[in-house]
Amino acid sequence: MGIRMQALSQALMRAWKGQGGWGQMLVMALLPISWAFKLLVSLRRYLYQRGVLLQQHLPVPVIVVGNVMVGGVGKTPLTMALVHYLTAQGLRVGVLSRGYGRKSSGIQAVTPNSTADEVGDEPLLIARNCQVPVYVGSHRAEAGRMLLSQHPDVQVMVCDDGLQHWQLGRDLEICVFDERHVGNAHQLPAGPLRESWPRQAWHHPVTQAPIPCLVVNTAGKAGPNEFNVHRSLADFALQADGTQRPLSSWRDTAVSALAGIAKPEVFFAMLRAKGLTLSHTLSLPDHADLQTLARHAMQEGDVLCTEKDAVKLWPHHPEVWAVPLQTELPPELRQAIDAHLLATQHPKLSSHHGQQTA
Repeated sequence: MGIRMQALSQALMRAWKGQGGWGQMLVMALLPISWAFKLLVSLRRYLYQRGVLLQQHLPVPVIVVGNVMVGGVGKTPLTMALVHYLTAQGLRVGVLSRGYGRKSSGIQAVTPNSTADEVGDEPLLIARNCQVPVYVGSHRAEAGRMLLSQHPDVQVMVCDDGLQHWQLGRDLEICVFDERHVGNAHQLPAGPLRESWPRQAWHHPVTQAPIPCLVVNTAGKAGPNEFNVHRSLADFALQADGTQRPLSSWRDTAVSALAGIAKPEVFFAMLRAKGLTLSHTLSLPDHADLQTLARHAMQEGDVLCTEKDAVKLWPHHPEVWAVPLQTELPPELRQAIDAHLLATQHPKLSSHHGQQTA
């Protein structure tokens, strides 16, 4: 039974990518459910657009980074790159997230000493990597107000995920795609889309001005009016105590690698491209609980993992090495972000813009 379900799932995943095979029959069978899902999503969006359901706006500009495709598209690394860029521009940035996978509830501040169980692995990674205020909560607007009450100097809020969380008002959206782009272009469950694409322009419920949506691709396959975002592994790895070691030092030594992300094989391929020989690889589900992972499951020798895995592994296995993923925002994307932030004319940004132009 398990093997049969796995075969069905694999066939459907191929069909979601627009590939042929008998998975197409599954797509056809699921289309009525997708149409119902599309109707519900469109109705909910319409109610927010018409003001029946009220958006809540924060007193600072809000940038929402999200995706319409299910699965990992490189959204959180791009969020961290965006936060680093805004911080380098002299802006004080706060980050909001739902905190997917956490076992706690309510709104919670994320600190470097938090655990993934408490706040989720991605918010914890952002807090440690970017060193800015990060708050998690299913109600992002309330989380944002709490963040601002504790950090009133914050000038810009970045929401990691939440493109379909229309309850939170936004000034700019960044929609992230990978090599799949829109797949077979159907919505769930017949396809991989959370909402229709191309999506209708979102309008501010009060001013009715269109909310800009910048489209980026993390696989170097951007289409017209889209931005390519380059990603690469760093040339070094880190341990829990901050010890650094060049990746090149492992080129003559076989190592193990593990990844609990959406596409583990991409991480393994990037390590091999750096000249490393992987004696053993361990692929785990995205957001997998790694706290109970036995050391023998990682084989002998040094173990390399992603930074997202490391925040869960280090409390129990501080000896594993995390290889940072470096995400580079192209100049034209940075310029577009700057222009849209300037266009918001938020009072909290006025002094910053004055300093920039002085």
